[in-house]
Amino acid sequence: MTVTSKISITDGNLVVHGRTILTGVPNNIILTPGSGVGLVTGAFIGATASNSKSLHVFPVGALESLRFMCCFRFKLWWMTQRMGMSGKDIPLETQFMLVESKDDTEGSGPENAETIYTVFLPLLEGPFRAVLQGNDKNELEICLDSGDTAVETHQGLYLVYMHAGTNPFEVIKQAVKAVEKHLQTFVHREEKKLPSFLDWFGWCTWDAFYTDVTAEGVEEGLKSLSEGGTPPRFLIIDDGWQQIEAKEKNPDCVVQEGAQFASRLTGIKENTKFQKNSPSNEQVSGLKLVVDDAKQRHNVKYVYVWHALAGYWGGVKPAATGMEHYDTALAYPVQSPGVMGNQPDIVMDSLAIHGLGLVHPQKVFNFYNELHAYLASCGVDGVKVDVQNIIETLGAGHGGRVSLTRSYHQALEASVARNFPDNGCIACMCHNTDGMYSAKQTAVVRASDDFYPRDPASHTIHISSVAYNTLFLGEFMQPDWDMFHSLHPAAEYHGAARSIGGCAIYVSDKPGNHDFELLKKLVLPDGSVLRAQLPGRPTRDCLFADPARDGTSLLKVWNVNKCSGVVGVFNCQGAGWCKIVKKTRIHDTSPGTLTSSVRASDVDLIDQVAGADWPGETIVYAHRSGEMVRLPKGASVPVTLKVLEYELFHFCPIKDISSNISFAPIGLLDMFNSGGAVEQVEIHMAVDTKPELFDGEVTSELTTALSENRSSTATIALKVRGCGRFGAYSSQRPLKCTVGNTETDFSYDAATGLVTLALPLPEEEMYRWSVEIRV
Repeated sequence: MTVTSKISITDGNLVVHGRTILTGVPNNIILTPGSGVGLVTGAFIGATASNSKSLHVFPVGALESLRFMCCFRFKLWWMTQRMGMSGKDIPLETQFMLVESKDDTEGSGPENAETIYTVFLPLLEGPFRAVLQGNDKNELEICLDSGDTAVETHQGLYLVYMHAGTNPFEVIKQAVKAVEKHLQTFVHREEKKLPSFLDWFGWCTWDAFYTDVTAEGVEEGLKSLSEGGTPPRFLIIDDGWQQIEAKEKNPDCVVQEGAQFASRLTGIKENTKFQKNSPSNEQVSGLKLVVDDAKQRHNVKYVYVWHALAGYWGGVKPAATGMEHYDTALAYPVQSPGVMGNQPDIVMDSLAIHGLGLVHPQKVFNFYNELHAYLASCGVDGVKVDVQNIIETLGAGHGGRVSLTRSYHQALEASVARNFPDNGCIACMCHNTDGMYSAKQTAVVRASDDFYPRDPASHTIHISSVAYNTLFLGEFMQPDWDMFHSLHPAAEYHGAARSIGGCAIYVSDKPGNHDFELLKKLVLPDGSVLRAQLPGRPTRDCLFADPARDGTSLLKVWNVNKCSGVVGVFNCQGAGWCKIVKKTRIHDTSPGTLTSSVRASDVDLIDQVAGADWPGETIVYAHRSGEMVRLPKGASVPVTLKVLEYELFHFCPIKDISSNISFAPIGLLDMFNSGGAVEQVEIHMAVDTKPELFDGEVTSELTTALSENRSSTATIALKVRGCGRFGAYSSQRPLKCTVGNTETDFSYDAATGLVTLALPLPEEEMYRWSVEIRV
């Protein structure tokens, strides 16, 4: 049997599953089939040049009249999305691209009947990093760069991996897994240990205090949230706790929100703001007192602290007392042409003048290990490691950007493994493939630029950027949607998005500035959250739309819970990153009201959640409107939203218990992620079940009275977390409901089939109520 690759270069065209993706492919472009399964579905693109250089740009072929979506770095630290139709639309620093191809010609065979999705992943090869970009001839180009003029090559054989198929989410996943097998330098998200803090509500000090954070401020923040009934169980002490050099105000040194971008670390312990004596006046670590206080007085379970990958924004001070053994030397960043062609950055402006104190790569494990061992001795459980991409700019003299980044990441992960057994690490300002393809252990990644409470242009693009970035980042780590303010004009919008993102949920409220009504839609009284199962991603029909800029599209984000699916719909129009002014800006001051629709198949894995023999019907519960609809297979529900408005639709597969009784659990009706409360559903048929005389869909006083006197057909046994209003659908009025073996009152709306009952406040954390509904 001969297996032929479905990706080939034929007559100068790059052809995928019979569709032409690129035309005019140059002779120096080489296609190598993937191994194993990839032989049929995947291939590597390589290129050769006539001379050796540290930086090459290889045209690959022209891309025209095909919709694509890509993730590119609009500045050194972060990616955002861009959609287009031709090569010239592909931005500099594109690290992920998905292309849609359809065959609309008459008489096309069954092979060509479906939409084919092709993913392009630019890779690392040796000390070089590849990235995609477009040119004015509509050509897709590979930019290959070492970041060190002494590190040169004349070719790369495995510069871009391509993978194709009919399900875009599966194509992306299989592509990353194929690259994992090829590179053997990183591990897919599914194989990583997720830190436990993800399932608990958190508070971060950053937007509350910026670098003015103090021990007293930490205490105030925890106390304030706990007293309102949403106790944080996870704490991030952000920038502002470390010992840094005291510098006089320098007009060349940029300070933003208190962060002193040219300042350097002078010690691994806490600064004077956190140093205080214990109650018995013993000299103990002030940081340990803060951590102990958080855990003992406020029942915080996990405390993380912030540090930069280089130690601080400006690195480590060379020859600082007690830190001489790190062999720190001043280094001056050099950014790649692609990054320089997008958005300039104020951090880099400072460091270009003042330099960064770079710990020698052979000593950086010692640095991390000593820092982390001290933090662990204070009771700290993990670290938020920020400013990561700075390392790519310092590769000169160290074998290039990839080599230096990998040295730092390997050292960081070894230290985290040694000192923080729960894999306590959050990666931040880290959207480069140098790092992503070097992460074997880190399991949580900040998925977009920051939540900026005072920047009106930032809120809609924040939500859409996270969703699209997650298509790529979510294969490597669990995306983190960042902190937000619960008391803010866009708070509900941000909170709803995070509730279905599968991410940690944490705020950065100033003490006393909270919206507890909003927070209680996210946080249960024990401080836990109802986290969705997967990274939240755009639905298939949104992949190539532009919900930030096109003026017509709503963003739909799908996820699953254990027993249901959820689709969040958001109006994100009006703002985005502008390639002309090179910053995020508002381009439409009054975006219109938009309408779309949702259906069960928007949840890509709804069939798996529903299980075998599911006929396709769902109950749809809309959180904001409170409406519930029984939806036939293939039918849709309309949704209309103004800018900064949202709706959350919970799709609950209907289980047919008998010919006239059907049932679907919904969840906690007042929580954003209602369905996240339902952890298990079992149906126990009654032994002496007899055929029913009445169809529960027809309601009258007679049928209601008779149905209450009927014998039981089945008992639905549920495991449910949380407390408050619990809802389910039943086509007939239940005979009896119990919670924890105690019979409970319930209400039944015969018009909709909605059953509601009250779950009491559990005494134990993460408690799962046994709920039984007899029908």
